[in-house]
Amino acid sequence: MANNKTEVRRILDKVKAEGRTSLTAPEGKLVCDAYGIPVPKEGVATSAADAAKLATGMGFPVVLKIVSPEILHKTEAGGVLVGVKSADEVQKGFDTIMANAKKYNAKANLLGVQVQQMLSGGQEVIVGAVTDPSFGKLVAFGLGGVLVEVLKDITFRLAPATREDALSMQDGIAAAAILKGVRGADPIDREALARIIENVSLLVSDFPEIAEMDLNPVFATKNGATAADVRIVVDFNPVPPRYRPSHDDIVRDMNRIMKPDAVAVIGASSEDGKIGNSVMKNLING
Repeated sequence: MANNKTEVRRILDKVKAEGRTSLTAPEGKLVCDAYGIPVPKEGVATSAADAAKLATGMGFPVVLKIVSPEILHKTEAGGVLVGVKSADEVQKGFDTIMANAKKYNAKANLLGVQVQQMLSGGQEVIVGAVTDPSFGKLVAFGLGGVLVEVLKDITFRLAPATREDALSMQDGIAAAAILKGVRGADPIDREALARIIENVSLLVSDFPEIAEMDLNPVFATKNGATAADVRIVVDFNPVPPRYRPSHDDIVRDMNRIMKPDAVAVIGASSEDGKIGNSVMKNLING
């Protein structure tokens, strides 16, 4: 499926026009949809009754999350409730989240509450992207959830990453064995996870104004992988990327050093005992 660059451009232009530096969760979902990154069913409610209706339609349990451009770290703001099991709980949860968000940031623009299908099972991993001043766009992968902050078991590749890069990233973390299944657990769907990594890397390469992107957690199971939460930060005045030689240029230049046609030894000597003589002999004798 071709990526929908037009839709992503529309969303980013709207964010820029409003003077924002981040996308809301629903906007992040639309961006993911445009680039083939699986996300759960969800909707945005502006009232407790709307939230209950949405939750009933998609089935319980659900997750409730505050929607506000000014609140990126929703958990810290008391803006997340998981495992909500009934319409009554959803209505109460809506009111609680809105009250918590107002207390956390009285000036925040509260757009509503995101009602999201709750995922369960599988291994929690993180897929993300950052902008490095030296290397440019990098795609990241590691164990997700709270483990990403505790273990810091993350690996990086230059974006855009290939399928082979994405698969090697799964083998490149210290906890790689967990992904392959331990103590009777099922191995994850490596190809599905690789597609997410690859698509995230393509997205940030196609749109340099995306400064940071986090999919955390991504629930990886034996049957696929789905991003439960999306965070996207933008910078519409990015530093121009540094020159990056192509792979072929790098190989050609390295071969000139590692596979030379000839070697000139400056200071060689035919007189025994001289340093130049010893160096020359060592080169000849290997």
